[in-house]
Amino acid sequence: MKDIVEKVKFDEKGLVPAIVQDANTNEVLTLAYMNATSLEKTLQTGQTWFYSRSRQELWHKGETSGNTQQVVSIDMDCDQDALVVKVSPNGPACHTGERTCFSDTVYTNEAGADPSVRDFLFTLEGIIAERAKERPEGSYTTYLFEEGVDKMLKKVGEEAAEVIIAAKNRDREELTWESADLLFHLLVLLNEQELSLEAVFARLQERHASKTS
Repeated sequence: MKDIVEKVKFDEKGLVPAIVQDANTNEVLTLAYMNATSLEKTLQTGQTWFYSRSRQELWHKGETSGNTQQVVSIDMDCDQDALVVKVSPNGPACHTGERTCFSDTVYTNEAGADPSVRDFLFTLEGIIAERAKERPEGSYTTYLFEEGVDKMLKKVGEEAAEVIIAAKNRDREELTWESADLLFHLLVLLNEQELSLEAVFARLQERHASKTS
């Protein structure tokens, strides 16, 4: 553990930036700072500890709110002066109650296409995982998980059929709606089957690489 801390190049104030990322969705949750002590505590406890530059003190994420972050892995950049901490979050990362501190989109590219569409799929995957765990009352996702895999399979089949009908009818609006429904229900089913979206994307990339190599 001491060897790990000694590898990090802390700045003149004894700090290193730590990008906190959801290990399941790859969504960036927050940017915080660690000193040697908070990094040691993170490694010892398996939960994130940071150093508050404004309060000039250590803080344990979730100590008062309960929104702790279980550490999955810690990566260091090539210059050894920045960290990526992948976590399994137990609730929102932001003090505002938002899942991520980066929820305010201030720019999209000139073509008008949102470059974060792929990221949103991971975000949705994470939200579904939270619903599966917390089962909030009145949530449709909760209803699906309580009904079980047979209900999920039925919904995937129904939505796939609706996509086929919409495409056959050349109804672009209907096809958009039904495709969105199909993707959502497929993500719910993947969660129930403990299969990540990352694994599906990886398989698609493998197929593409084999055909272009």
